[in-house]
Amino acid sequence: MSDSSARLREQVRDRYASAALAVTGGASASCCGDDLTGGLYTGTDRADLPEEAVLASLGCGNPLMVADLHPGEVVLDLGSGGGIDVLLSAKRVGPTGKVYGLDMTEEMLALAIANARRAGAGNVEFLKGHIEAIPLPANTIDVIISNCVVNLSTDKPAVFAEAHRVLTPGGRLGISDVVAEDRLGPADRAERGDYVGCIAGALSFTEYRDQLTAAGFTDVVITATHQVADGMHSAVVRATKPR
Repeated sequence: MSDSSARLREQVRDRYASAALAVTGGASASCCGDDLTGGLYTGTDRADLPEEAVLASLGCGNPLMVADLHPGEVVLDLGSGGGIDVLLSAKRVGPTGKVYGLDMTEEMLALAIANARRAGAGNVEFLKGHIEAIPLPANTIDVIISNCVVNLSTDKPAVFAEAHRVLTPGGRLGISDVVAEDRLGPADRAERGDYVGCIAGALSFTEYRDQLTAAGFTDVVITATHQVADGMHSAVVRATKPR
């Protein structure tokens, strides 16, 4: 990893650690900006969740709207934060399924584990690590979800390669992320927001599609849900690992 990439990773880690500590202190976290969420979590989604899980929601959408989870499936949340999507997924896959949450920030992991305990979720497990090097065996995950995290990685091809590796044949990717219109180059994206604010590191629609395809995914569909800055959109991304 280059020095600049390492510095960006540390900035992201520090931002999320501060957000976790804010929630632990009773405040609502803010990372990528309230306008990114688009109000995509319903009251039903939040009803049975610990307040701390809701306060720590830092995403740009709701990947469970597209993940189409089923009882008994094994799910992995990349960059699981305070655990809101892990806990929502755990309800959908039921006691015969399992949900892993992967995060690099110790403060977020501690918060997520506490939230899972409060929710009584016995079918979840949180792992410390990086989404560029997933600490799970190949061909073990049915569905990968993620919420506004891939844009924060400085090595997105590695993220997609690792996602493809751990998915079972026929496994699915269903994530929310920030994506740029193709007309915007890297400098244009940086003008609209910083890296840790989930803007400068976003891929374009074509870049996202091409990188997923290069990693071996098929049936790639990227659908914008709402605009978060001029030419920048929150989007849902679907893809499949071939059988």
